[in-house]
Amino acid sequence: MTSKQRIRAAIEHRQPDRIPVDFGASFITGIHCSVVEALRHHYGLPKRPVKVCEPYQMLGEIEDDLRAALGVDTTPVFPNRTIFGFVNENWREYRTPWGQLVLVSEHFKTIENDRGTYIFPQGDPTVPPSGHMPKTGYFFDSIVRQGEIDEDNLDVADNMEEFGLMTPAEESYWKKEAARLRGSDHAVVTHLNGTGLGDIALVPAPFLKKPKGVRDIAGWYMTVAANPGFVGKLFDRQVEVAIENLHRLHAIAGDVIDVVVVCGTDFGTQESTFCSRATYDALWHPRYKRINDWIHAHTSWKTFKHSCGAVENFMPNFIASGFDIINPVQCSAKGMEAKLLKARYGDRITFWGGGVNTQKTLPFCTPEEVRREVLERCETFAPGGGFVFDAIHNVQALTPTANVVAMIEAVKSFNGVR
Repeated sequence: MTSKQRIRAAIEHRQPDRIPVDFGASFITGIHCSVVEALRHHYGLPKRPVKVCEPYQMLGEIEDDLRAALGVDTTPVFPNRTIFGFVNENWREYRTPWGQLVLVSEHFKTIENDRGTYIFPQGDPTVPPSGHMPKTGYFFDSIVRQGEIDEDNLDVADNMEEFGLMTPAEESYWKKEAARLRGSDHAVVTHLNGTGLGDIALVPAPFLKKPKGVRDIAGWYMTVAANPGFVGKLFDRQVEVAIENLHRLHAIAGDVIDVVVVCGTDFGTQESTFCSRATYDALWHPRYKRINDWIHAHTSWKTFKHSCGAVENFMPNFIASGFDIINPVQCSAKGMEAKLLKARYGDRITFWGGGVNTQKTLPFCTPEEVRREVLERCETFAPGGGFVFDAIHNVQALTPTANVVAMIEAVKSFNGVR
C-alpha cells in the first residue's frame, strides 16, 4: 500500500498493511521545533535551522527526509496565514528565548522585556501584541484584547470580521499547493478555513489587529450558556461563508486533499465537559452536520474533529454530526480508556492519536515505559483499521529525544518495519 492508500483504508475501517502514522500534518498533531531539531540530529539528517511552521505553538516543519525517517504517511497543506495573521514567507533566522536558531517568517515581529516575548498580529508592531511567551516558556499564549461590549445587544457582525470568502491570494496559494502535491503518494491533510465554530484558540482572534465582539475566553463560555440565540446566529453566518469556501477549495484542490481538519473546538476537560450534550445538539450538531454532509456529498475527503478531554459520552454526538475522525484521543482523561473506546466506537469513527500520553509518559517516563504504552495502544486500536498512530496532541518542548525515538521505534516494531 502507498501511504495514501494506508490512511484511506484505516479511515474506512479496513485493515491496512500496517498502522499508518502521522506527525506534523496539522497544528494538533505536530512536534515542537526544539524536538524536531533533536530528531534530525538523532537520525543523522543534514543540520540546518528548523522552520517554525506554526508560531503559536512553535511547531517545527517535518521535512521530507525526517518524514521518511519517522515513517510518516501524511503531508500537510497549512493555511495561507498563521494564527497570528501573517504569511509564512521570506524565511529569516531567529534565536529563540531558549537559544535555538530557527527560521521564521519575515512577518514574525516580536519585542522582549523582563516578562518574556510578545508577538504582533499580522506582523504589525504599531498595534498591541496578540501573543505572549513567558521568559521560561516555549510557546505563545493569546492575549485577550476584549473591548467594550453591550451584553444585551451583541452584534453578530462583530464576531464575523475574520470569516470571509477566499481571497485571490489564498486561491493563488492553493493552486500552487495543489500543483505541488497532485499525485503525491502521501495522504494530504489540511485545515479548513472558518469552520472552527467556537474554537477557543481562535475566539481571542490573535490574527486581528483590533478585534471586536466577544473575545474574552471566560466571556465566550458565559455567552454560550446565557445567549445561545446569539451563538446560533453567529454559527449560521459562519457556516454560510464556510460552505462557499468549500465550493472554491474543491474546485481548486478537490482531487488532491484526503483529510480536512474541520474544527479544533474542545468540549472536554480532564474530568468532564464544557457543556451538556443537549447544548452540543442545539448549537453545534446541525452546523457541523451541514458542513460534513456537504463534504461527503461533493468530495472524497474525510472529516477530522479535534477535541481534548473527557468526551467519551460525546462520541455518539460526533458520529451523528458526520465526523469520520476523532483526535487526539486523550486516554488519560476520565472515561477515555482505550479498550472502552475501541469496543464502543471503533467501527464507527477513526481514532487519530491516542498513541502515547504526552502529559506524563512521553516527557517523564523511561524509554521502556514509553515503548510498553505505545505497543499496548497499537494492540488495542489497530485491529480492523480505524486507527492512525499519533501522540496525544503535539509533542512538547523538553521531551527527551530517547523517549520520542522509543515511541517511533515501537510503532515500527509493531508494524514489522526495520
